[in-house]
Amino acid sequence: MAFETITLCPVCNETLRIKKLQCPRCHTVIENDFVFSKLAVLSSEQLKFVEVFLACRGNIKEVEKELNISYPTVRGKLNEIVQKLGYEPKKKNETDAKSVVAMLDSGEISADDAIKLLKDN
Repeated sequence: MAFETITLCPVCNETLRIKKLQCPRCHTVIENDFVFSKLAVLSSEQLKFVEVFLACRGNIKEVEKELNISYPTVRGKLNEIVQKLGYEPKKKNETDAKSVVAMLDSGEISADDAIKLLKDN
């Protein structure tokens, strides 16, 4: 039985290291210090969101449809993941009018969403 990977020590909260890999078929064992992928820190729900986001090729409108969630919810989840990966998401006021128009033209957002974004700035 396989368990979901944990990345932090349950005792001291330090980042864990992977020490051993084993092939389930031939039982070859490789021991060393291996590192987790940056994505390993994401929850299973966040990984599912990333999968959907990539499958939709970053088109927020398609992500909305696929997950049946609103545009602000998609943006919120995306910002949460960006932060968890160690990056700073753009602040609302950094979304300029040109990028809003570009998203509107590409069909990523609706006219109502564009109006909301422009009003928030």
